[in-house]
Amino acid sequence: MKKISLSVASVMLIGMLFSCGKSQQATQTNQTPPTFKVTAITGKDVTDFRSYPATIEGVVNSDVRAKVSGYVQKVLVDEGQKVTKGQPLFQLETQTLSQDAEAAKAAVDVAKVEVEKLIPLVEKGIISAVQLQTAKANLSQKRANYSSISASIGYAMVKSQVDGYVGAINFREGSLISSNDSQPLTTISDIQQVYAFFTMNESNYIDFLQNAEGNSIQEKIDNFPPVSLVMANGKTFDQQGKIQTSSGQINRNTGTVSFRAVFNNPNQILTNGNSGQIKIPTFYENAIVIPQEATYEQQGKVMVYKLKKDNSISSSVIQIKTTLHNVYVVSAGIEKGDKIVANGVGKLHDNMQITPNEVSLDSILKPIQVLFK
Repeated sequence: MKKISLSVASVMLIGMLFSCGKSQQATQTNQTPPTFKVTAITGKDVTDFRSYPATIEGVVNSDVRAKVSGYVQKVLVDEGQKVTKGQPLFQLETQTLSQDAEAAKAAVDVAKVEVEKLIPLVEKGIISAVQLQTAKANLSQKRANYSSISASIGYAMVKSQVDGYVGAINFREGSLISSNDSQPLTTISDIQQVYAFFTMNESNYIDFLQNAEGNSIQEKIDNFPPVSLVMANGKTFDQQGKIQTSSGQINRNTGTVSFRAVFNNPNQILTNGNSGQIKIPTFYENAIVIPQEATYEQQGKVMVYKLKKDNSISSSVIQIKTTLHNVYVVSAGIEKGDKIVANGVGKLHDNMQITPNEVSLDSILKPIQVLFK
């Protein structure tokens, strides 16, 4: 009897285990696949900005220098003052020059008397005409010397050659100056417009040429959109600028190409010596854009998971055209209309079943919507 009871108990135990196994299998079979956000790829118009350090100068920068040597007698303007072309800036001491002028004028008078004395003697044949010609030549020389000294007296009043604003005044009253001084008296700058000088490396220069419309470099520059200037305080200047020229040649020492942009400066916020960052836009029309969090890297390749019709996923290698903040502009590997997993890709593997939660691409890109039209 005990043997029969043990056998029956064994059979019951096996039955219970089999029943539990079937129940667990059924539960696993009916379990819903994990949910992941999925988005459909659409074309986007994207604007990227690249920044380059820039230095600012007025369109006109006129160094003011003396044409003659002498002591500064008066400084007639102040730093920052607006001046006009022809306005006196510095008065140099002219006492020595005035004395020289008086002596030169006296020499002219003496030479003139000599000529007048010889004329009747030549007419009477007493002396040869050669002597008269020599006297006349001497008179011309004296007159030229006097004119030169008189002009130098005029140069003692140093005037502005342009309209603009006075910069730093490097010499004050009592300073001895000459035309050979390395430092100018001051600099007059016209800052109604300013130049921003900047450089690009070779790679960015090639991108510039490829993205700009036109056949020649100048045509590409003429067709290029306006650029922005971020000032030293981090704020964007309220006037947009225009690239005017490029050297078109790569500097062998620096590996860069020089550019010049011009900005209107109606309020004179910018001045000589300012620094900033030139922001140059690059446009990508109808581009495929995806967030970086939708990708992963494997053996140096960037990959995404595409959603298939049966809600399983497959990995795909993509080619990156450029990186903008935390998004990729894609050149190959996915197409418009494809659906990709938008996040959590580190938890996925090929042929895995998921429950797609479809969201718009705009909602994913919203934090960086400033880049998109």
